[in-house]
Amino acid sequence: MFDRLISYLDSIRARDPAPRSRWEILLYPGVWAMAFHRLAHWLFEGRLYFLARFVNHLSRWLTAIDIHPGAKIGRNLFIDHGFTVIGETAEIGDNVTIYQCVTLGGTNPTNGIGGKRHPTLCDNVIIGSGAQVIGPITVGARARVGANAVVTDDVPEGATMIGLKARSTLVPAETWLREFIPYGTPCDEPCEELRGGAEARVEKLERELAELKAELAALRNATAPAAAPAARRRKTGNAA
Repeated sequence: MFDRLISYLDSIRARDPAPRSRWEILLYPGVWAMAFHRLAHWLFEGRLYFLARFVNHLSRWLTAIDIHPGAKIGRNLFIDHGFTVIGETAEIGDNVTIYQCVTLGGTNPTNGIGGKRHPTLCDNVIIGSGAQVIGPITVGARARVGANAVVTDDVPEGATMIGLKARSTLVPAETWLREFIPYGTPCDEPCEELRGGAEARVEKLERELAELKAELAALRNATAPAAAPAARRRKTGNAA
């Protein structure tokens, strides 16, 4: 058990450069939330639902992380900073990283139908800050969900999802094979792709604006000679 704890703390330290020692990591709310969840899930599996909920409520009050006792979580989950919600039928693999303000939510809360309602995150997934992963979808191994993305469809293995509604960006194999990318969004090839697309759209708009300005100037020049004699005739008539 002690070796497993050390391994868990070291896995967090490998993904977070902030702590100077394992003792600091022991104070992380995500670590405490996972400890409470292991107990709550054990009680839930034993059908001691009220006690499981009580432990869950205590954990949420202390850590600002709400993990339903029924959620199935693998090894080395790192919840950075907190303010995260994980639903009852969510399933999380090994070495998953979740940043702050993330929701692994369910769909159709009003129909009362049970079953699989929440996402499944495979091994080594990274969920960026503020992302919302909704419904009984599967996020493939090593996939990354960028900050504030809203994901409602299955995510292919190794994909990077961005935007609202989230769409996939193509990630080269050498990037896909990296051990860890903070916040789920690599800031090299995919970001360059996105910036390039945005820059192209801005350049197109600027060209269209310049063309419209040129057309407007041409119209003004064309109408100016005809307007000038008419103005002079009006002035002459008024003087008479």
